[in-house]
Amino acid sequence: MIYSMTGYGKSILQLPTKKISIELKSLNSKSLDLNARMPSIYREKELDIRKLLADKLERGKIDFSIYVEMTAEDTSTQINEPVVKQYINQLKKIVDGQEIELLKMAVRFPDALNTVREEIDETEWKAIEDEINAAIELINNYRLDEGKVLELDFKKRVSIIEDLLEQVITMDPDRIVGVRDRLIKGVEELKEKYDENRFEQELVYYIEKFDITEEKVRLKNHLSYFIEAINSKDSNGKKLGFICQEMGREINTIGSKSNYAPMQQLVVQMKDELEKIKEQLLNVL
Repeated sequence: MIYSMTGYGKSILQLPTKKISIELKSLNSKSLDLNARMPSIYREKELDIRKLLADKLERGKIDFSIYVEMTAEDTSTQINEPVVKQYINQLKKIVDGQEIELLKMAVRFPDALNTVREEIDETEWKAIEDEINAAIELINNYRLDEGKVLELDFKKRVSIIEDLLEQVITMDPDRIVGVRDRLIKGVEELKEKYDENRFEQELVYYIEKFDITEEKVRLKNHLSYFIEAINSKDSNGKKLGFICQEMGREINTIGSKSNYAPMQQLVVQMKDELEKIKEQLLNVL
């Protein structure tokens, strides 16, 4: 089971005087990159929120937001009447104007508005916490659904690499015969006498350098381990990335040792499928 790092979750809490929206967005990242936006009244809870998100979401570029929309006459901002009246009186001495226009000017001046510092209502915050957890559950479900799509794609591409590897295994004996024949033909064309026993020894040594038996076995094991890791309970994109590196190493070695055009064509196809897997792995949690 794998989870994608891409996800979205939103939960809405309707209170008597306000509507609170909790929104979570997540993209891929090598580590946890958390950006939190919220009204100043909730800032004292930011560390707790960050810890909760780190525990539940683990990794990714995450945007967390709390939006508050007032739905009733409940505001912490009050007009400072004495100050505003003083401003209006002073303005009347300077300019002639209607009261409404002078008022518009006065409320823009310093200290025209008083903001009363609100305190968090713990009952309200408990309800908000529940909605944060609901948004986390939604984004994790989204991540799981995206992970299932990635899983199908990975298994498809691993299956293609396995088929290509079987073709490599099938053609390997012909490759060795072809290499041997080319070497013998090349020596014969020299029309020089040579020690056949010594030549046979050198031929065996040379062909051993092109042997890919170990690479074929290791690549087959890496492919099986990759599928096993996908099917495990944990989602570990980094582990899958390490396995991919090992797969790439074996495929590259097969290509460098093959010295046989048909096999090198298969290697190119395996590399192409592996690159597609690596690209998608960037999104795995």
